[in-house]
Amino acid sequence: MSRIFDKLELQAFRAGITPRTRASREWFRKKAQNMRSIDRDELMKEEQLKRTGREVVGNMYMFFYDPKHKETLPYYDKFPLVIVVGPAKGGFLGLNLHYLPPVLRAQMLDALMDITSNSKFDNTTRFRATYELLVRTSKLKYFKPCLKHYLNEHVQSKFALVPPPEWEIATFLPTADFQKASRAQVYRDSRKMI
Repeated sequence: MSRIFDKLELQAFRAGITPRTRASREWFRKKAQNMRSIDRDELMKEEQLKRTGREVVGNMYMFFYDPKHKETLPYYDKFPLVIVVGPAKGGFLGLNLHYLPPVLRAQMLDALMDITSNSKFDNTTRFRATYELLVRTSKLKYFKPCLKHYLNEHVQSKFALVPPPEWEIATFLPTADFQKASRAQVYRDSRKMI
């Protein structure tokens, strides 16, 4: 097992990084730039990630996904990192942070951290991001390329719940699995959409 969360938390602690701060998010972003790809199957087995059969609004999840219309999509992510923002027909709406380049992802996470249900960052903490809030809050303007409709019957694994203390690490891990396009192309398109 990779124990990636433990390794990164220990490195951050030794570097004197205060968790859940802008400096912390920037540290994890820079650290992730130097990482090679992550074994997604091993990551799903991490102790910190609780496997569950369903998603809850406001939580962050990792899971394997096989889109219904993959033949017609210009590209898609087979291993999304999603913050669930609400139910949708046959599934749910979620913000897949992988669609943003790391710098914009850090800014989006900063804004999202301001709208959590509490400041404990424990198992009671949720993002309070709803579609309506995303549309009307300028600090959350980066949501457009991230908002995706996921169909429950196309989820290919259990949901791995990312607990609040691990949000920063998970956000910057190089786990995106884009099909039919490179990360660079996805990021270019996302910047245009913003």
